[in-house]
Amino acid sequence: MVDSIIIDLAISRIPGLRGNEKIELLEKFDYNEGLSALTKKKIEQLLGKSLKPKLNIDEVKAGAEKDEEAARKLGISIVSFREERYPPLLREIYDPPILLFFRGILPDPQRPLAAIVGTRKPSSLAAGRAFKIGKELGEAGVPVVSGLALGIDSMAHRGNIEGRAPTVAVLGSGPDLVYPSSNRPLARQILLNGGLLISEYPPGTVPYKSNFPARNRIISALARGVLIIEAPVKSGALITAAFALEQGRDLWVDGLLMSAQGSAGTGALAEEGARPIFTAEEILREWNLEGPSLQTGEQTEGQSLSAKMAEYLDIKV
Repeated sequence: MVDSIIIDLAISRIPGLRGNEKIELLEKFDYNEGLSALTKKKIEQLLGKSLKPKLNIDEVKAGAEKDEEAARKLGISIVSFREERYPPLLREIYDPPILLFFRGILPDPQRPLAAIVGTRKPSSLAAGRAFKIGKELGEAGVPVVSGLALGIDSMAHRGNIEGRAPTVAVLGSGPDLVYPSSNRPLARQILLNGGLLISEYPPGTVPYKSNFPARNRIISALARGVLIIEAPVKSGALITAAFALEQGRDLWVDGLLMSAQGSAGTGALAEEGARPIFTAEEILREWNLEGPSLQTGEQTEGQSLSAKMAEYLDIKV
């Protein structure tokens, strides 16, 4: 098993390959042959293309082995695109991550997730709305997925935790580096409540600015629908909204805030056809869900396992 994961990690590290080519390599490579069979010549044969002349496959493998060791020491799990447990909705998008690094419990594929995103500097009304809707969704058994950012993301996670749902935080850094660092206590709460911290970036990856737009495609892909609470014109939440439309997800805006000052981006989405909603109940009705549900023994097991993960969150950014 470890050798297979290192092969996956090595493939993910090969420079000059597009995401779809890495997935093709995952599917074509014979894992029974082991890591030693992953050679430059073999890769070129399987993909029918030449790799960079200066590619040092031994360095790629060494980096993969370091990634696996770091993940193991930090209590970070890895799931590959080729595995059945890989989130099915994420598998459907144009450019899915070939690997996911996570702490906690992967979402139940039978349980729909709702994404809630918005500005890092919300009005008091918007912050309250994110918390309230997140909580009401949680009480109905619907986990919220968001980005653990300050503002709307954090409030949506907190509300979902209050509603006793296993909320999902998608990071723009490695799962060992919670960003912003002020949200480490919230990340701990997420794990203690049976939730999930997940990233396409390996341990030790710092939160580069360029990571966050890519992170947003995962937020929308994991969800059945995306709710924009409050967003100015240049908000990153609008990137998530664009991904939601591209991926065929439901897209809503908060009807109470679409005309508010500081929410011009939300209003623009409404003008372009995003549906205004006012309560979590509207989402539940649209998805044919009613009342509290899914408070199962499986979640209790998840809470127990996630509690073991929470001890690692004292790592400094």
